Amino acid sequence: MRTTLTIDDVLLRQLRQKALDSGKPFKQVVNEALRAGLNTPAVARREPYRCPTFSIGAVAAGVDLTKANQLAAALEDEALIERLRQGR
Repeated sequence: MRTTLTIDDVLLRQLRQKALDSGKPFKQVVNEALRAGLNTPAVARREPYRCPTFSIGAVAAGVDLTKANQLAAALEDEALIERLRQGR
């Protein structure tokens, strides 16, 4: 089937170069490129997200890590009380 397309200049040069390099007709290179594009999944495959971890060193004496949330809450409460005292 014949049709008319407007192809970007850069893309046209790439297609023509690919046709020259492969020895295939321009029409065949365009059709192969279109087929490859249509057969590619719409969502690009990504590498799984990896979150780096770092050692924070040894636990200080008397610190129970199982109560870390309670400790964080207490520290936040202290900071809030101090800001309220200072009028901020």
